[in-house]
Amino acid sequence: MKVKGNVLLARKVFVTKHFGADAWDRVLAAMPPDDRAQLEGYVANVCWYPFELGKRLDDAIVKVCGGGSRTLFEGIGAASARENLGGVNKNFLSPGNPLAFMDRTSFIYQFYYDTGRREWKPEGTTTGVMTTYDADTLSQLDCLTVVGWYKEALKMCGAKTVDVKEEECRAAGGSVCRYRVNWT
Repeated sequence: MKVKGNVLLARKVFVTKHFGADAWDRVLAAMPPDDRAQLEGYVANVCWYPFELGKRLDDAIVKVCGGGSRTLFEGIGAASARENLGGVNKNFLSPGNPLAFMDRTSFIYQFYYDTGRREWKPEGTTTGVMTTYDADTLSQLDCLTVVGWYKEALKMCGAKTVDVKEEECRAAGGSVCRYRVNWT
């Protein structure tokens, strides 16, 4: 499974902004040499990179910046949404219409991941269930970034308060990754 370079770059932006440029250097130093070489070089927004590289990057961020805590990954997801949806992918947004944005869930997933699929099933005008199926790899940290990304994206579409809860996670033994989404 592969992810777009903008997923990796959003993590770099977050680490540098919140922990300083030297923190990014420490994160890279905590990674295997081959990974470090890929991330020290040019990372292109639109190129595909191994999901496992991103997973090892996430583990290094937890170790170096998070003090072992994974809670900062929701913040990384929110920062990624601001970075990507405020720029090159702003056409994904539906200003004033969060439900229309959520209706694009399948398309958006395919833009960021090359394997699996994500579906949105509305249960009303401000609530529904988002489910990820058939992803080749799993990561609880990546699921936390999904929570933060969708919370921020919905706010960028005009939602005032947003709640996204992962109800089931493949990385924790579930058969799918399922998120309950509500907003006002």
